[in-house]
Amino acid sequence: MKTFASILIAAAALAATPAVAPAAVREFEGTVVSVNRDARTFRLHDSERGTKRIKVTSNTRFERVAGFAGLRKGLTRIEAKVRRRDGRWVAIEVERSGGGGQHGGGGSDDD
Repeated sequence: MKTFASILIAAAALAATPAVAPAAVREFEGTVVSVNRDARTFRLHDSERGTKRIKVTSNTRFERVAGFAGLRKGLTRIEAKVRRRDGRWVAIEVERSGGGGQHGGGGSDDD
């Protein structure tokens, strides 16, 4: 009977343990410091979080950047949404922030 009770206690403890959640998504923004084409990585300097090495995979989405080939040293206003995987920052999405342009409202003096 004690063995059965031990099994029940162990099972309850396992059920109460939360499942391992996927790594949280982080966002870095800044200037590209370097690009390593062979390793498919780039280094991004974020003024608040320092310089981070980011791995690009075939699943990485690019917006307003011409893919990994479009990344180059000195490129500013780059945002990278990343996850920690096997001790590395892996890019989910890389995009150029900003955009400028007129978004309507008050652009004319013809009142």
